[in-house]
Amino acid sequence: MEHPNIYVTKTEIARRHIKEMVLSGTVRPGDRITTREVSTALGISETPIREAIRSLESEGWLEVQSHVGAVVKGLHPDQIREISALRGRICELAIELGAPNFTEARLQKIDDVIDALDEALNKDDFQYFASKNYEFHELLCDNPQSPLCYRLLNNMLGLMSSQRHGLPPQRARLEEAQKEHRRIRDLLRSGEFKAAAEMAREHERITGDFLIRAMKDASATRAPDPEV
Repeated sequence: MEHPNIYVTKTEIARRHIKEMVLSGTVRPGDRITTREVSTALGISETPIREAIRSLESEGWLEVQSHVGAVVKGLHPDQIREISALRGRICELAIELGAPNFTEARLQKIDDVIDALDEALNKDDFQYFASKNYEFHELLCDNPQSPLCYRLLNNMLGLMSSQRHGLPPQRARLEEAQKEHRRIRDLLRSGEFKAAAEMAREHERITGDFLIRAMKDASATRAPDPEV
């Protein structure tokens, strides 16, 4: 669904900038984000930036600590498991409700995104892969029949990004995710909307489980050797 001529507020510009800082790995969990830093980067006053920080805090991206300010918030395995389950159910419901909207034009857009994801993998362009991956999931949920699903999904996009958790992109997982994307697309094309919805839910579960394992592996690698 197209959204032409939407006015973007300064608060939303600041929100997007801060989220991009997190998703690109410029800042990692525990790092501080100051209003002055964002104000200088964007050339806007600090008032909308404070509003953006409050908004991102409510969505779980940031944590405002006393005497410190806003810091990037990390997620625990239980939180990731909850987020992946929620995302899976949101996508599942959006596909079921939005089944009439998966026209040939919409399916062609999904095909184009999958092709772009393949291109990103071939070039090892993981940032581009991430942006097209978000677009793929938006195409599943951005239907006239599921506007709330779309809004909720957008609030959670990026929360399970590996870069957000200080982890490098995991190529093996991205390749498997592409297979899952194609499976969802194929089921949509064949009109098997319930099966496509279930596959979308499973896709999110697999992604969450993989991230939890990767975080545990990284934590074990960083852990110091016990004293003997």
